[in-house]
Amino acid sequence: MASTPSTERRTALLTRPWPRAAATVLVGALPALTFPVPAWWWLAYVALVPWLLLLRSAADGRRAAFEGWLGGAGFLLAVHHWLLPSLHIFILVLAALLGLLWAPWGLLVHRLLRGSPGTGRAAAALVLVPSGWLMVELARSWEYLGGPWGVFGASQWQVAPALKVASVGGIWLVSFLLVALNTAVALMIRPLGVRTSGPVTGLAGALACVLCVTAVWLWAPEPRSAGSVRIAVVQPGVVSGDRSPRRRFDRQEELTRQLAGKHVDLVVWGESSVGEDLGRDADLRDRLAALSRAVGADLLVNVDARRSDRPGIFKSSVLVGPDGPTGDRYDKMRLVPFGEYVPARSLLGWATSVGKAAGEDRKRGTRQVVMKVATRQGGLRIGPLVCFETAFPDMSRKLADDGADVLVAQSSTSTFQHSWAPEQHASLASFRAAESWRPMVHATLTGVSTATDARGRTVGHRLGTDRSASEIYDLPLARGTSPYARTGDWTPIGAAACVVLYVCGLVAGRRRPARSTRP
Repeated sequence: MASTPSTERRTALLTRPWPRAAATVLVGALPALTFPVPAWWWLAYVALVPWLLLLRSAADGRRAAFEGWLGGAGFLLAVHHWLLPSLHIFILVLAALLGLLWAPWGLLVHRLLRGSPGTGRAAAALVLVPSGWLMVELARSWEYLGGPWGVFGASQWQVAPALKVASVGGIWLVSFLLVALNTAVALMIRPLGVRTSGPVTGLAGALACVLCVTAVWLWAPEPRSAGSVRIAVVQPGVVSGDRSPRRRFDRQEELTRQLAGKHVDLVVWGESSVGEDLGRDADLRDRLAALSRAVGADLLVNVDARRSDRPGIFKSSVLVGPDGPTGDRYDKMRLVPFGEYVPARSLLGWATSVGKAAGEDRKRGTRQVVMKVATRQGGLRIGPLVCFETAFPDMSRKLADDGADVLVAQSSTSTFQHSWAPEQHASLASFRAAESWRPMVHATLTGVSTATDARGRTVGHRLGTDRSASEIYDLPLARGTSPYARTGDWTPIGAAACVVLYVCGLVAGRRRPARSTRP
């Protein structure tokens, strides 16, 4: 088919460096629309295709690596745009630095998709392109680089088959299949004037992705029912102005007292719900113990304060019973870069002058903790997580392995109240529950608070960012060990092996001609 003048003009425009660079940033940002708030989850099936096509048409490998970097920076800016009020210009620096992780991926895509790939190269692309993407996600998931926020698979938190896939291979397998599907669609789009077997291989790859998800949906095991537990979440809502920590505590106290006679087994407050160390403030300690007696259940609060028994500020989940703190305490281990500490403060401390970076580094806990809660039915074992620790699959998997019956997350996104952050954060509960086969409660100060069952399905009503209320969740418990909890991160390990073998093959291929020329 002959190209039209308008097509030729668009093609010519994309050969110019600056328009092409701008287009790369925009198409790199496109997958951000698949996450909450827009939550266009269906767009994830083709969201990477424009970026893949641009990388395929790059003039050479160097340009492809550059466009991988630009697209990665665009993606990070779009997914984390709500950090702009806190980090200001520094978010551009972070996006530019972390975007470099996508440069090798851009080169990989170009090598595999450029020109007219035959069946072999197209088939290799269906495995290696998603494998390379997974390596990028794994690298940026390191807590010191910001953690696994915005992992592509997380866009499918409302899709039941995707949650079932996560129970087998974690969120990593969901990401792998999504990128493989996008690669298949890109292969089906044939370059103008080029004869290639890519479309046929792409169609086969897309069918393989569908068949894989269908097989998991039909035959993967499911958790067994194990009764239920009644857990209440207290969300005080936005409290600002003078003495806001005390006024927030008063509101939480008021909402908790309203739970008396409701036969709850546990009451959960959000992150930083208590602003003074309970070992130092006897008044707060006594008020919490009185609340536990009034409600007839233990309280899990979160203390954000300088500890009285050791130096430094900690964020700690503390269990309080009718006689006061029970002794069960979990100190947050994985801190938010710049929000709770400044990495390499001697070099990057200037970030505090251009944004709202932490003026003093919080201290880290050293181990995860499973707490025992007395209930009317017997004992309940809970595994606390604080704030963005819910983004780390290994932490919830460890708690399930240690015997937790319920995962309990305490968070606060009040700084980003009118952004996408609260919905994005709440959506992570579905994946952590599905991966571990353990129901999860997510309690916040200002929303969104929610609960999910062991399959990742929402239970009861979500408390939005406009609510100041308590909510009781009759949470179904589950028995059994999910395939993912049993086998671990086999998906990224397999992906890494594929990439390493490919790189070794390239190196060996370059050396072979050199050896043949020796006398």
